[in-house]
Amino acid sequence: MPTIRKARFGDLDAIMGLVREFARKELMLPLSVGDTVERLRDFWVAEGEDGKIVGCAALHVTWIGLMEIRSVAVREADQKTGVARRLVETALDEARSFGASSVFVLTYVPGFFARFGFREVERDALPQKVWQDCTKCPKYPDCGEIAMAMAL
Repeated sequence: MPTIRKARFGDLDAIMGLVREFARKELMLPLSVGDTVERLRDFWVAEGEDGKIVGCAALHVTWIGLMEIRSVAVREADQKTGVARRLVETALDEARSFGASSVFVLTYVPGFFARFGFREVERDALPQKVWQDCTKCPKYPDCGEIAMAMAL
């Protein structure tokens, strides 16, 4: 079973590879190298027994009491093994330890996040996200991602 731990500089290539793979399949939006480096402290990784990174997820502070789970990706060979679930649970635990009152996601796979208690919301309910990130995205305003949130 992979170990979940905070990301380190040596994990950057693996994180970028996972995000690129999912972005290529249009299951998430891409991240630039600069954005990934800047957000490295947000990331958790799942490290296999062989030392290879098999999954990642990030928890980002968006506003006072509001956090976003981003970039949840698990390599294909390790999907359906509980790695993604453990990464999201780790992010939710960290959000609770921060004292966050709510967490949200923008996703193309709402069924996965619904299992944790996330519910669909209007994107307008997340103005901080829209103005911080969405307006800079080349797919804005029609990226097709579904906004979901949950109270902690």
